Amino acid sequence: METWLSFDDLKQRGIVKNRMTLARWIRTQGFPPGKLFGPNTRRYPLSEVEAWAASRPTGDAAARNAA
Repeated sequence: METWLSFDDLKQRGIVKNRMTLARWIRTQGFPPGKLFGPNTRRYPLSEVEAWAASRPTGDAAARNAA
């Protein structure tokens, strides 16, 4: 069974700090758009969020590639 995260869950996990950043990541960075569960309720599948996070470069790797 899939675990679904709310925006508050994303904030608590330190993934995102505000909704504007989340919207930009969805538009430009490939963050999973989530699914509407109701008129004002969007949830994000944990497996997709984890896959997205794992695909992101870390600070160390980005620094090594830039050098």
